[in-house]
Amino acid sequence: MAAAKFQPSDVHSRTRSDHSVETAEDYVEAIAEISREKPECRISDLAKYFGVSHVTVHRIISRLHGEGLVDTEPYRPVVLTRRGADIAARSQKRHETVYRFLVAMGVSTEVAIRDAEGIEHHVSPQTLQRMEVWIEKLETGSGRP
Repeated sequence: MAAAKFQPSDVHSRTRSDHSVETAEDYVEAIAEISREKPECRISDLAKYFGVSHVTVHRIISRLHGEGLVDTEPYRPVVLTRRGADIAARSQKRHETVYRFLVAMGVSTEVAIRDAEGIEHHVSPQTLQRMEVWIEKLETGSGRP
């Protein structure tokens, strides 16, 4: 199979674009997770979750608020908007698919947890769909997809 011809700038442009949404996806996913485990999600919860300062979290939450992904006020919990919740759900689904694919291929749980966190932000819809097909085949024992 012949490889598609891309300019290096095309590949790097996509990677830069993926990086620009990576933090937003990580934060809305974390807010959703913390909100499932606790009655509310606060700046301090996110700082602890990511191992960063309150100032860093505040700056990112302000950006996410401006993008319409979260609602918050000073000294109040951080709450996902409908749009933020939708992004969190899609990100979590991608994360779970990548994780399951790696484990199904024999990657250890510990490594799969770490690797899935990075890969989930850069995997294309086509690759993700093929991962889902492979997972189904590998988990059901129905052979090579």
